[in-house]
Amino acid sequence: QVQLVESGGGLVQAGGSLRLSCAASGRTFSSYAMGWFRQAPGKEREFVVGITWSGSSTYYADSVKGRFTISRDNTKNTVSLQMDSLKPEDTAVYYCAASQTRRLRVGVRIEDVDYWGQGTQVTVSS
Repeated sequence: QVQLVESGGGLVQAGGSLRLSCAASGRTFSSYAMGWFRQAPGKEREFVVGITWSGSSTYYADSVKGRFTISRDNTKNTVSLQMDSLKPEDTAVYYCAASQTRRLRVGVRIEDVDYWGQGTQVTVSS
């Protein structure tokens, strides 16, 4: 069992930056692929970024490539998302996600995620 708790959301102006963090409980954190999804009002939850269990590979949705950076620290059971050059269309609830069986990358299904965080709101004003 893994519990995920996000932090770091908030309100920022377009062009600004935010850093999201996800703290995971459980001794098997390092065996999970981790990632971030987001869901805007009236839209489906969508994949944003993913990182393999070792941190050796990362995956980004085209909409955030070059602006967002994911990282993880397996010694601290944390995964972070640095978001730069934020745009109003980045406004959404951001969810930390963990999967023991699938790499979290473009095309991943929602059903492939084993655990979700409660979500943190990110609002980008124009």
